[in-house]
Amino acid sequence: MKLLRYRLLVAGTALLMLQGCASAPKTDPTPEELYAQGETAFQKSRYEQAVESWKKVKETFPEPELAARAEIGIANAYFLNHDFIEAGAAYEDFRKLHPTHELAQFSLYRQGLASFNLITGIDTDQTPTKNALALFESFIRQYPKSQYVAKVQEKIADCRGKLAQYEIYVGRFYYRTDNYQAAIGRFEGALTNFPDYTGNDETLFYLAKAYIANRQSDKAQTVLSRLIREYPTGKYLDDARKLLADKL
Repeated sequence: MKLLRYRLLVAGTALLMLQGCASAPKTDPTPEELYAQGETAFQKSRYEQAVESWKKVKETFPEPELAARAEIGIANAYFLNHDFIEAGAAYEDFRKLHPTHELAQFSLYRQGLASFNLITGIDTDQTPTKNALALFESFIRQYPKSQYVAKVQEKIADCRGKLAQYEIYVGRFYYRTDNYQAAIGRFEGALTNFPDYTGNDETLFYLAKAYIANRQSDKAQTVLSRLIREYPTGKYLDDARKLLADKL
């Protein structure tokens, strides 16, 4: 009987110890541990999981450098996940919070790319193109010696070309619908605002046609002469010469 009571006492004590262990509160991960979890997810291309972990880092109010690493990580994860609207906003937030950080110029560069990657074509709203151009031009002004300058200059030329093409697209629409004065305004605007666009032989050609349709023969002759002079090997050369001979 004594032996039985002893065994029951031992078993009860063990059960109480197990219950105590089971009810012990779990410790929350530290900001550093949360950041590491996000980094692991990021390296495995689990970008949504990485964003979730890094947002938790921010919620812990960590030391400034760890917070900055989490914030730029969130932006990068959005960008690589092709969530370009969210990425652009996150890069902008990073720049506002850390204007002197060593990654501020990278953040501006990526913000411009995020807008650039939202461009869908020359026949749609050009707000992303205009935003990207403004960001890239701001980059050149702020960081003229950056390692990204050459790439940014290429993007600037691309954006300006797209905006020029859009003006020509709209101008040709007005021309087809017999709204010649509106067409002239678009073509003239394209030449004024994008004089460096490599496809301005098309602009000149359709401007001349709009002038002819609008009974402005003198202006049409000036434009056609310019087209022939500046684009002697262009695809509109023969048509320009024919217009000069037949219409003027």
